[in-house]
Amino acid sequence: MEQALLLEPWQEARPGVQVKLLPQENELYVFAQSTDRIAKERSMRRRQLKWLWARLAELRAMKLTRDALLMKLGSAQTKAPAAWRLIDCAVNKEDSTLTYQLNRDKLRKVRRREGRYLLRTNLTETDPVKLWNYYLQLVVVEEAFRTLKGDLALRPIFHQEPARIEAHVFIAFLAYCLHVSLGLRLKLLAPGLTTRSALEKFAAIQMIDVRVPTTDGRQLSLTRYTQPEPELKLLLQRLKLTLPVQPPPKITSKQVAVASFV
Repeated sequence: MEQALLLEPWQEARPGVQVKLLPQENELYVFAQSTDRIAKERSMRRRQLKWLWARLAELRAMKLTRDALLMKLGSAQTKAPAAWRLIDCAVNKEDSTLTYQLNRDKLRKVRRREGRYLLRTNLTETDPVKLWNYYLQLVVVEEAFRTLKGDLALRPIFHQEPARIEAHVFIAFLAYCLHVSLGLRLKLLAPGLTTRSALEKFAAIQMIDVRVPTTDGRQLSLTRYTQPEPELKLLLQRLKLTLPVQPPPKITSKQVAVASFV
């Protein structure tokens, strides 16, 4: 496998992402590496390692019993599990002293794996770029199901007639299309803002019905939406969206008003 990694040429799948094909018996492996992902994972690992190294120095300076020291070491391991695997720690059974050192062999292996992935497939396609795009499509499909169940909160509704089943699927599909369209609009006009966060902000606008009885027995009906906050107004401006005009008030006749009160 190591020899194949060196011999196969890299191909550009997209800016910052390179892939290469590793054929094996009855299977194909696609080796991918991302420049952005390498930088992100290394930054996370360095941050954890820096915190853990400082924490171990604090624990070594403390005068603790062996059991108390082991409990604090367990807590440190929980907070920085990735960095913990790179450090060899030992607690002396006699005097409860803590010794630790960086395992450079493990660090070198981790550095070589950061931001790199190995995909296995049984497809017969020989272009690693296409195989990588197929994998990304799978990620998009999985994200679509998470969106339907999470952001859109769609739940199963058991229908008896085929027409109602098709209508339910159609409504769900339309909701997902609007969700995707909003995401693309945010990516173009308000980058950095996700669809979920935008929907949470839009949820602050609510429709209310205000009914006011008049002195002559009739009823004044006002359908209004709440005014958006300044932050939401700025978002609407960035998305180039305008709220509709408030609908005019309606007043009922005396007969309808009497019936509604009864």
